[in-house]
Amino acid sequence: MITTLTPDILAHAEKYLPATGSPLCVSKIEKGGSGREFFRIAAETGESLIIVRYNDSREENRHYVAIAAFLATAGVNVPKMYLHAPDASYGAHGGLILMQDLGTRDLHSYRSEPWELLYPLYDTALRQIVRLHSHPEAAIVRQNLDLQKEFNESLYRWEQGYFFEHCLGRTYGLPPDTLEKFYALPALSHIARHLASLSRTLVHRDFQSQNILIYKNDAWFIDFQGMRLGLPQYDLASLIYDPYVPLDDSARQQLIGSYKTHALATGLTLTPDFDHILDLCAIQRLMQALGAYGNLGLAQGKRDFLPYITPARRSLEKVLHRVPELVELLALLHSLPSEQ
Repeated sequence: MITTLTPDILAHAEKYLPATGSPLCVSKIEKGGSGREFFRIAAETGESLIIVRYNDSREENRHYVAIAAFLATAGVNVPKMYLHAPDASYGAHGGLILMQDLGTRDLHSYRSEPWELLYPLYDTALRQIVRLHSHPEAAIVRQNLDLQKEFNESLYRWEQGYFFEHCLGRTYGLPPDTLEKFYALPALSHIARHLASLSRTLVHRDFQSQNILIYKNDAWFIDFQGMRLGLPQYDLASLIYDPYVPLDDSARQQLIGSYKTHALATGLTLTPDFDHILDLCAIQRLMQALGAYGNLGLAQGKRDFLPYITPARRSLEKVLHRVPELVELLALLHSLPSEQ
């Protein structure tokens, strides 16, 4: 990846910022990954925009702007896109995106605020995600969007395997025969089949506090290039069991209630087993997150992810208490060291 911006890229940025005659201020944003780098370009007036450079390592990055256009049309808050050059015409492999700068405050940055101040921010995020979930599979197929592979049985099983390999194996050092034994639990394959059999809608896929910007007291979504067809409960579980923000059971229940209220007001149908499906989706999401932390933190040396293993594991144990068919997995987690 690059670490600087070439003059021709800065010249394009100047077209969208007030001409002041002074040099633009360029700062690299230390948030990236998935083959991307981010830069904030600011004019002397204080106005700014974001430049994203991406390489060819992930095809999904090339579809970010088209997905943003669809979401904006659907009434979902996303940054405005100014320019997309999906080729290597700006001096590097990959592409270039110029987009609106919504500031530096994401939902995660408010995590220490009192709940009475934090809850309204979560509530506006839930209002936005319900708009996304209002698009069922049949309607999305007609849009001909380039989405990531939908949630199906094989993807759910992959998330489970990712957890066993990189969390229980790499992080906690459990031997391969133990991993194989627990991966083969009939309850896990049943969960994957059952979730895959349910009606799907559009989902964000990584709906957590660092991907929700707060701009003008409203929630705006970023990092939606992994959007796909799946279950609404997966997004809700991603938010309320987000390892980056500690929430107690009372806060989670309030957010579940708020989601249901907004969903019903939008005309969505909530099945009687909504809460049970939410628990199953939470298991899947937390398994995926724990696998990612082990992979990124240990295999890739990004150790900043390691502190989130313990809170994610505690959340997984909490949910497993409500799913008796996975009591063996719960017992296995209880047998591991309490801190990692």
